[in-house]
Amino acid sequence: MTMDVMEIQEIIPHRYPFLLVDRITEVIKNEGLTGYKNVSISENVFQGHFPGHPIYPGVMILEGMAQAGGILAFQSMDMTKAEAANKVVYFMSIDKAKFRAPVKPGDRLEYHISVIKHKGAIWVLKGEAFVDDKMVSEAELKAMIVDK
Repeated sequence: MTMDVMEIQEIIPHRYPFLLVDRITEVIKNEGLTGYKNVSISENVFQGHFPGHPIYPGVMILEGMAQAGGILAFQSMDMTKAEAANKVVYFMSIDKAKFRAPVKPGDRLEYHISVIKHKGAIWVLKGEAFVDDKMVSEAELKAMIVDK
């Protein structure tokens, strides 16, 4: 299953400039997801991070992982679009975050999200981010799906 940015926006509430997933390339319900974000020099964040030496902020990488994780949770729960529209994913914790290499404009930031544990509305996910098959970041994410 693949999803373009329009389909992604039907699942999660994020919008420009805070929608940080451009495409989903694979979803295996209750197991994992692969997707990506194209990092562009035209993004506002590069005005201040850092002038003359643009580096994509680690917190944005983590947020992209979290958004991809939310998509995986929603897709795994087989909700209708109407049901999903009345729910939101709240992230409870981000643990074991590591940043291994800088992400720069022009990079394709690929997210790999896998389910560690799922019980009821609670999801524990492993997030990994890659550029050119090199891991640039990883974290463990805990989230809960709740009514809006």
